Amino acid sequence: MKEVIAVVRMNMMNRTKSALSDAGIPSVTARECLGRGKGIVDMQLLEGAEKGYEEAISQLGQSSRMIPKRAMLMVLPDKLVDKAVKTIIGVNQTGKSGDGMIFVMPCADAVLVRTGESGDAVLDDV
Repeated sequence: MKEVIAVVRMNMMNRTKSALSDAGIPSVTARECLGRGKGIVDMQLLEGAEKGYEEAISQLGQSSRMIPKRAMLMVLPDKLVDKAVKTIIGVNQTGKSGDGMIFVMPCADAVLVRTGESGDAVLDDV
């Protein structure tokens, strides 16, 4: 069992949800979030900002702002993880900076609150 966290563009949320559902993964939790990746940093601009040049500081400030994103969280049986990752990439990959990021982490257990049932039996299964 693994936890998959995908951070995607806000405008890609509905397409990603639909694609996951079509792939047999309907259970998703989502949160609005803010973030930014490494991005492309102009080293001369960074050096100028460090030296206190106002022009460099103002230009650097624009590139490091936090961007609205959506974080999707899923706990899946191991056999569905690759399918989920490929589906998310297939929908969100444009080749441009800001396409998103996917994190896959081990998850010890999942428990259904209603019944107390636990383990892979409470997860999506295709």
